[in-house]
Amino acid sequence: MAKPKVIVTRKWPQAVEKKLKSQFDVTLNESDEALTADQLADAMRNADAVCPTVTDKMTAEVLGTDNRRAKMIGNFGVGFNNIDVDAAKEHGLVVTNTPEVLTDATADLAMTLLLMTARRAGEGERHVRGGHWTGWRPTHMMGAQVTGKTLGLIGMGRIAQAVARRAHHGFGMKIIFHDPYPPKPGALEGLDAESRDSVEDVLGAADFVSIHCPGGAATQHLLNAERFKLMQDHAFLINSARGDVVDEKALIEALQSGTIAGAGLDVFEQEPKVSAALLKMENVVALPHLGSATTETRVAMGERVLSNLEAFFADREPPDRVA
Repeated sequence: MAKPKVIVTRKWPQAVEKKLKSQFDVTLNESDEALTADQLADAMRNADAVCPTVTDKMTAEVLGTDNRRAKMIGNFGVGFNNIDVDAAKEHGLVVTNTPEVLTDATADLAMTLLLMTARRAGEGERHVRGGHWTGWRPTHMMGAQVTGKTLGLIGMGRIAQAVARRAHHGFGMKIIFHDPYPPKPGALEGLDAESRDSVEDVLGAADFVSIHCPGGAATQHLLNAERFKLMQDHAFLINSARGDVVDEKALIEALQSGTIAGAGLDVFEQEPKVSAALLKMENVVALPHLGSATTETRVAMGERVLSNLEAFFADREPPDRVA
């Protein structure tokens, strides 16, 4: 029996690509260049399953291409707002993602951003590399204390809970949060986390605000000009979730006006394009979407896709089906 044909849109960790080759008739992207919409549509016509990443726009047009052969979309990423899920359902396509395995890596990265913004680490590193440092002095590059401060979480899913544990147990931070879908009983044991009734309640009370909600239409520009005004002027915004949750223009205005003190960003509204204004600000830490970028996590993500492919082609329910 012929092996199912699978097309992978970007380069994956070598260990996972090796497993894919052993089980499927797979076409890999050796150049690691992003596919165009036409190339994605062509993949839909020539493969039984297509495995995109979170940066591949699987639009209704791509998914509904004529003479489509593909029956499954195995997304490499926990977020799937790059895929028109309604269109996928309409065309009978199965869609899967890669949950759970990137929790710790992303939580580590969120804390990295929090610490870097508070202690001006990005600015300090540039200061040293630029040859501007003249030595220690009492008032040089003073930042904000992290220990004992209040961390406000927008969303309280797996990643936010992991951030809360790091912040509370590692830095003695007080945890407040808002989530319309509260965690299961016992999930927050030992954190003394306080649920707030609204996003606004969190923003007004937090020294650091960290975003942990999904992207998409429901949360687009959840953080906007009006809500930035509710934050304290010494507060920092941390975003390791999705860029479209933040109105980037409003964020720039809030930073320039001193409405908030700074921002740590791993994601951007027009990713990979980053506003020139953000890049000029010393109180902004900007990273290139590194949330899950550890070798262990990216391998685990690939293996999660592989498990979903195996299940689908064995006529079993894929464990991570989202559509």
